[in-house]
Amino acid sequence: MATTTLEKINDTTVSIQEAQRIVIKVGSSLLVGQKTQKLKHVWLNSLIEDVSMLKKQGREVIIVSSGSIALGRKHLNIKKNVLALEESQAAASIGQIKLAQAYEKYLNNQGLKAGQILLTTDDSQNRRRYLNIRATMQVLIEKGIVPVVNENDTVATDEIRFGDNDQLAAQVALFCGADLLILLSDVDGLYDSDPQLNSNAVHIPTVSTITSSIEAMAGNVGSSFSKGGMKTKIEAAKVAVNGGCTMIIAKGLLKNPIKRILKKERVTYFLPKVDVATSRKKWILAMKVKGVIEIDLGASKALKAGNSLLPAGVIKTTGQFERGDPIDIQDLNGHHIAKGLIAYSHKEVEKIKGHQTKDIELILGYLGRSVLIHRDNMAFSIL
Repeated sequence: MATTTLEKINDTTVSIQEAQRIVIKVGSSLLVGQKTQKLKHVWLNSLIEDVSMLKKQGREVIIVSSGSIALGRKHLNIKKNVLALEESQAAASIGQIKLAQAYEKYLNNQGLKAGQILLTTDDSQNRRRYLNIRATMQVLIEKGIVPVVNENDTVATDEIRFGDNDQLAAQVALFCGADLLILLSDVDGLYDSDPQLNSNAVHIPTVSTITSSIEAMAGNVGSSFSKGGMKTKIEAAKVAVNGGCTMIIAKGLLKNPIKRILKKERVTYFLPKVDVATSRKKWILAMKVKGVIEIDLGASKALKAGNSLLPAGVIKTTGQFERGDPIDIQDLNGHHIAKGLIAYSHKEVEKIKGHQTKDIELILGYLGRSVLIHRDNMAFSIL
């Protein structure tokens, strides 16, 4: 199949022009000069120009950026190549400030605002933290702010590290329900062998299934090809496509890398089997429920029309559950309607059921979520 950028490849694959929510991953080598250890301001400015272009087209953009350790290490005057954990954390604490300031500056120049989010794997594995991250990102996106995400290297240890920002980017794509993930790299996609070693290496434009042979193309652990590169991108692709998100590996060394993709420069597409919304719904339906909520006729009609569940429509609750737990939603006759992730504990729901959203703060004594179960966290049995 010829390399395709703008046209739809299959029913679940989206291009940049079709994508509504896009995650762009930026590696250290693109952002920071290896010898100078200084930020590549001209390149970053061009990337933000591309982000502004996407935003003007109505796209939502999240940036996952490496670079904090690379930017901070020179200020510690450390000459060695491999840093100890505490040295990396110290470097990150310095570099993170500089990185955030740079993104803020260039986004502001385009009339955009930046929001910083720092994550560890603990945040993705804990359901409450996951929901908090998702909610935070959703608010930033709805307000038109560009989230800039990085691993929280100042506190991350080996046990709670993502390990690389390719994996982080894939997880972020799932957090925020992105339908397209772009990994900007120093290579224009996947080849059947290392193009640096084999001039006859063949470019792979499309990967519909990540097989063992595809993984072998990325190189073995410790090889020059996989070191810092393609192997981690294949692992990220597994996460992304299993979550319903299309992934692109594209060359990002030159200015305006997103515009270059739009001009049909060579890339590699990794294709999902289902779209991101369907994948998330299946994940929710597979969960074991912790409780039951019974709702009135009006709430039942509202849910079937695609709305979120509000406290006013709740008649009764059964079971003990906490925020983030999966809940079965039933009508007055006990018939199953949907399953969803609850935004309150069973004790809180007992207090606010039947009440208007505006009364939540008065009843609970603090301002909580506006809905009990958001429509994005709800799945009906028939997909």
